[in-house]
Parts: sequence; structure tokens; C-alpha cells
Amino acid sequence: MIINGVIIDDTFAEAFPMRATRIIITAINYKWARHAAETMTGFATSVIGCNVEAGIERIIGNHETPDGRPGISVLLFATDRKTLEQQLQKRIGQCVLTCPTTAVFAGLEGEGQIALGKNLRYFGDGYQTSKKIGDKRYWRIPVMDGEFLCEETTGYQTAIGGGNLLVLARHISQALLACEAAIDAISLLPNIIMPFPGGGVRSGSKVGSKYKFLNASTNHPYCPTLKGEPDNVLGKNIEAAMEIVIDGLTKEDVALAMNRGIEAICDLGKSQGIERITGGNYGGKLGPHHFHLREIMHESYNRYI
Repeated sequence: MIINGVIIDDTFAEAFPMRATRIIITAINYKWARHAAETMTGFATSVIGCNVEAGIERIIGNHETPDGRPGISVLLFATDRKTLEQQLQKRIGQCVLTCPTTAVFAGLEGEGQIALGKNLRYFGDGYQTSKKIGDKRYWRIPVMDGEFLCEETTGYQTAIGGGNLLVLARHISQALLACEAAIDAISLLPNIIMPFPGGGVRSGSKVGSKYKFLNASTNHPYCPTLKGEPDNVLGKNIEAAMEIVIDGLTKEDVALAMNRGIEAICDLGKSQGIERITGGNYGGKLGPHHFHLREIMHESYNRYI
């Protein structure tokens, strides 16, 4: 498939099952809500080394938040429920409880519940109090600027991690331009995060390694400095490859995000140095969810021709 001069490989991007939750952080203003959200999503790029993948989903208006204050929604993804709960507890306790004026609420009904303020309440050292409104319980923990309000639990659900697309370009500046366009388009969608710095990944990984103690290593077929290797897939005109990794609450969310991202890249076209778009295909070793690029782009392709 070729769109605006850009070759889209006939392959699939491989993804894997995750567990996900959403929380809502509010504060006296967006500045402090964002401070808390950015801090708690730090060092959360990949389950390979961080145990959790997390990111800011969107800004939430006062009219949408439980306490009528400015808010930010955050999504967290982990490979299992226990790890998700542990990481949520640590990050709320260290990064949101500590942030001036913040409160935190459940953002997902989900298939089950995990602790949010249920264990953090003990920081109150016996001075914490609770209030139940309907079927929801909230904890009030005294802190030095007043009190920290935290809902007792939040929901979690099965989700998708590792959806991806790779951009191959003639120069690094062109690969970055393409990725930035795709990231901007994907960022407009709900239920999606791109957990890596700024949404882009230069250190794309493959499954396995020559070293037995590693389960992932550099995706050497896409490294321009290794063009002399027999399994390198970069053509002579390609000097940079960049990846965008996408986590979503459903397969449909990930597929739509990939579609919007690829469309944005193709809108720039080959004239901007973009040669190919492909996906991270590891022969089924990474996960059971396969996002076929031709299927994702079928309707978009018909609009271009």
C-alpha cells in the first residue's frame, strides 16, 4: 500500500494483554494538578524495566471532575492486577499525596476494584476520617495545607499494551517531524497513552537477546549504523527509524490511534523525506494482538485514491 508516496508495509504490529486503570487528579489549578500527574507518570515507559506504563490521558474541565476543580486524567497499565495496584499505591503516595492542594478520584468502573486510598489512609496516623456517599467511600487525610481527599478504590480492566508503528525516513529531523505529527493526532483521542518520552521511541526493542539475562534488546534490523548486517532492513536512502508505542483500553482504541497516527504521517508524504511505515512484528513472540496495517488503513487509503 502506498499513500502520498509513503510505503506502508504489509505487516502487523504486535501487542500484548495488560491491566489498566484510570484516576482523576484535581487541584486548586491546572498547574498543580499537572505537577502531580507528571511526577506520578515518571519512569513509567515500559513494563520491561518500570513494571508499569503510565501517562496523562487528557485535561478535564471543572464541570467534569467530582469536586468541581481543574483535573487531569491519568492511565496506568501493567501486566497483572497485583503489579498495577502496587504501582498505583506507590505513585499516589509519593507523588500525589505530597503535591499541594491535590485530591484523587476513581476514573474507571472496570471489571474489578483495586485500592486507591484504602491503604494510603494509614498515613493519617489515626487522624484520618471516612465518608461514604452512595456506594463510594472517601478518605480524608490531614496534611499541612488542609486535608488530602482520596477515593477508597478505583476500577481496573483488561487492556492492550505495545501497539506501535515505526517511521522510516531519510534523515532524523524528518523522522521526528513525522512522529510529532502522529503524536499530536493521537493525543486528541481518549483511552490512549503513549508512555515513552514525548510519545517517541528511538530505542525500539525486539523480543529476546544474545544475552540470556535479557528478555528484550535493541531492534538492530532498524539501526542505521548496522546497515552492513545481513538482517538489517533499512534501504540505502533511510538514515533514521522512530517508533511510537501506544497503550489503549481496548483493541478498537489502539487501532484508531494507529490509523490517526499513520494518516498524519502520510499527510506529510514522501516529499518530506518519509519513505516507509511499518510495525513491530516479532512472529507472535510478543503477544496475541496483531494490528494489521493494511486493515487499519483500508478506509483511509480509499479516501486518498
